[in-house]
Amino acid sequence: MPLSKIQLSEATGRRNLVINGAMQIFQRTSSATAAGTSYNTSDRFRANTGTDGAFTTEKSTDNPFGTGSSLKAQVTTADTSLASTQYAQIIQRIEAQNLQHLLYGTSSAKTLTLSFWVKSSKTGIYSITLRKTDNTAYHFCHEYTISSANTWEKKVITITPTAGSTSFITASAGAIANDNGLGFELSFALGQGSSYAIGTSNTWSNNTSTFASTNQVNWMDNTSNNFYLTQVQLEVGNLTDFEHRSVTEELSLCQRYFETFGGTAYEPVGMAIGTTTTRDRVSVQFKVQKRAAPTLTVSNDLIISYRVGYDQKITGTADLNISTNGAHFAVDHSAVGAAARPHFLLSHPNNPFGTLTADAEL
Repeated sequence: MPLSKIQLSEATGRRNLVINGAMQIFQRTSSATAAGTSYNTSDRFRANTGTDGAFTTEKSTDNPFGTGSSLKAQVTTADTSLASTQYAQIIQRIEAQNLQHLLYGTSSAKTLTLSFWVKSSKTGIYSITLRKTDNTAYHFCHEYTISSANTWEKKVITITPTAGSTSFITASAGAIANDNGLGFELSFALGQGSSYAIGTSNTWSNNTSTFASTNQVNWMDNTSNNFYLTQVQLEVGNLTDFEHRSVTEELSLCQRYFETFGGTAYEPVGMAIGTTTTRDRVSVQFKVQKRAAPTLTVSNDLIISYRVGYDQKITGTADLNISTNGAHFAVDHSAVGAAARPHFLLSHPNNPFGTLTADAEL
């Protein structure tokens, strides 16, 4: 008897290796924010740039289906001629231990299918690159074409373990370590200088400078250029319908790498105990086990509130003695208060309100 769709889902687990492929989660901000070399808007998608120009990313309601979200990139400062080592890209990094079922490093390595919807005001040849970093680093580069300006187009790319008649992935050096480090980096090139744009389409390479084909357009060349991306899916085997996950589940997957606390006036972050007359300790459980011990950052202000009218403001991590692991964090802070009296770590009512973030991104 054939498996039902529900049984098949239970048997295979999550199909999509990409997190937040439908661009639903924007924990940091959904507003237009300058790209740099870090995560700035959409969770798990990192805008990466090193050019003489600039671009922003933001959340957009423009999508192929009339409802939903996309990630929008917009050139704000043009760079009409990229230097050899300059680049602009959007990337997602995938944790290595989530890729063990691909059997890379063996003769049974799996074929992958990448699918996504894309739209841009600039037509031409673009590139995706799948970078495997463990053991020996190998890159897979593949071209795709945006044919019509300002029109949503679906792209489907097959990634075989022997693409280009290579044996890199099926040999032992193709293995991906079973750990919490970087397994794959999936890159959507927007522009690459000549030192990086040297890849041959549809092949694995041991040239780790490969991030685009030599035919890649320079999307950075005009401030009128935009780029929209949504429903990104990387799956084992043949193409299937996009795997829609609930917002709750998608948020939980994102929070393994980044989590926010506070953000609303007087929103509690955690309960504190006055351990001495000059010391408060707050212990807070993360909503989701982090990939690694995260970096904690205080943005704007938090306050230790121990009675009405007596609040101790925290303006940055310099005010805190923080200990953390992947499961929880503890905060020590000097304050005037009686020992063993319960206090609260709260979001300060300034605008914008105080927040604390935990960052364990790849």
